[in-house]
Amino acid sequence: MASVSTLFSADGELAKAISGFVPRQAQTDMANAVKSAIDNEHSLIVEAGTGTGKTFAYLGPVLLSEGKAIISTGTKNLQEQLYHRDLPLVKKALASRRKTALLKGRANYLCLHRVAQHGGNSTLVDKEVLGQLSTVRQWATTTKTGDMGELKALPEDARVLPLVTSTVDNCLGRDCPDYEDCYLVKARRKALDADVIVVNHHLFFADMALKDTGFGELIPEADAIIFDEAHQIPDIASDYFGESLSTRQLHDLSKDVTLIYRTVLKDAEQLDKAADKCRMIASDLRLLFPENPQRGNWAEALERDDVRAEVGKLAESLGVLHEVCKLHIGRDKDLDNLYERIVQAREKLDALSDNLQDGVSLWYETTPRHLIMHLTPLSIAAKFRHFVSSPPRGWVFTSATLMVNGGFEHFQRRMGLEDAKTLGLDSPFDYQKQAVLCVPRHLPEPNSFEMRNTLLDTAKRLIKASKGRCFLLFTSHAMLKLIAERLEHEVDNPLLVQGTTTKQALLDAYLADQNAVLLGTGAFWEGVDVRGSDLVCVMIDKLPFASPDDPLLQARIDDVKKRGANPFAVIQIPQAVITLKQGAGRLIRDPSDKGVLVICDNRLVTRHYAQTFLASLPDMRRTRSLDEVESFLSTIDDDEQ
Repeated sequence: MASVSTLFSADGELAKAISGFVPRQAQTDMANAVKSAIDNEHSLIVEAGTGTGKTFAYLGPVLLSEGKAIISTGTKNLQEQLYHRDLPLVKKALASRRKTALLKGRANYLCLHRVAQHGGNSTLVDKEVLGQLSTVRQWATTTKTGDMGELKALPEDARVLPLVTSTVDNCLGRDCPDYEDCYLVKARRKALDADVIVVNHHLFFADMALKDTGFGELIPEADAIIFDEAHQIPDIASDYFGESLSTRQLHDLSKDVTLIYRTVLKDAEQLDKAADKCRMIASDLRLLFPENPQRGNWAEALERDDVRAEVGKLAESLGVLHEVCKLHIGRDKDLDNLYERIVQAREKLDALSDNLQDGVSLWYETTPRHLIMHLTPLSIAAKFRHFVSSPPRGWVFTSATLMVNGGFEHFQRRMGLEDAKTLGLDSPFDYQKQAVLCVPRHLPEPNSFEMRNTLLDTAKRLIKASKGRCFLLFTSHAMLKLIAERLEHEVDNPLLVQGTTTKQALLDAYLADQNAVLLGTGAFWEGVDVRGSDLVCVMIDKLPFASPDDPLLQARIDDVKKRGANPFAVIQIPQAVITLKQGAGRLIRDPSDKGVLVICDNRLVTRHYAQTFLASLPDMRRTRSLDEVESFLSTIDDDEQ
């Protein structure tokens, strides 16, 4: 069996298997550190700059090790790429016989029982959903995996999906009549039998928090756990260590009760009446908040008489539904499961109604039709520290953006990983030659009204100089929309605006048109890999500080103040630095890439914390002159000619 060092050497297995493979010292250093973490069962945090080749640097040691490994990625796209492209490549190079498996969350798999439930019951769904249901049934006769991703004919947000997939709430587990044929069960069995399993962070933490009842056996088996895109973990983990309840869940619960009444227990009319009452009160609760989606402090909302009264009515209606269901326990397995869901919903509503709790944030968010109530712990460090320490195994956390101002303290503090070993690896790219960073002169204050015109003028100059081929990244949807609308009348280039279609469709359209300009917010700040001359300019409207009125951030700020620390330094700056690094990382993806990064925020020059941001960005050539930026873009164009 190869060693890590020979695997990554100039005449090693990877060089033989991959044409153009070039050994990189940083990649070998990371691979050796990962192997050591796995062998010695300790935790390792690695920031690997773009171009290090971090995916191979952890896949090599994982495939060379003996035990079972879980690799968790930030997104489904990265999960698919890792499993279908990178993992087979390294496995083939090593001639490894280790079994691999891809495991997604349950909402990605067809549920045979749910499809059967909606078999002849057309009265509960409209014409569009009926058409989609027909498409699903046809595909269900041919699929081997039940992976809904195979079904390209359906849109990503197809309304039929909740009817044909299961949730933790409505899954019957081993009591399901279709348990042995269940696609999720088959995928889980394959994963339990595999040596290397590729999951995503949401699935990992669902398992870890044991919310996914009946399927919590995956993680205890693993000898090594690798997190790629680890900068996303603190927020995702916080969600899973908390509680949430939405009016949508209550609607679905009520609909499922009605479905049982109409199809199985036709003599139990009280079920239908109690469910209908619960659904109406849940809808009334949503109507107490503004129509436009928003986030707010749930503890403060509970101090409103109308909200408190409606929550009381909701608790009462769930109590009635609970009593009615109790009368029919044992008559139908789906109803028995619904009874458990009602019990859980009541417990959650109780927890979410107590606005005097310490150490948690109570907050809410609304969608156009629903209200989601959240209880999120302010710190998961103690809980996660305990989880990592027992049983002993290798843990690796890696990303291109974990360090702030040259250190890992922010990430370590949030995750309780103070004892972990750390490794910072610079990108192998020559940023001084490949890229220019510009903070233009004479910028107004970021939140001033004049900033709109400045952003518009800057965007026009950059679009013209780069001939399209640029990303305009914004920190708010409002500014994105405003600039997009005004640019439409000022430039001839095709404008691709986030929100008009799916992220993947926008990227495909961008790559298909050399003159296109892409305008995006959060979704395009990370996980987007556009190489070569397709992207030569990234403009960022301002430093990505989280909105100060975000209720969860506000609760964390108050908590830090109580401990006598400075929340701006402890929370807001580090988070903004990591987000900015993600956005900047879209620009240079390859040793031959060239481009400019323009950040339209004078705080990068005027504020005392500017150095923290600048020190965390790649070492690009710096300028304040847009003329110089235009000149650099013209040299890129000349080189291509």
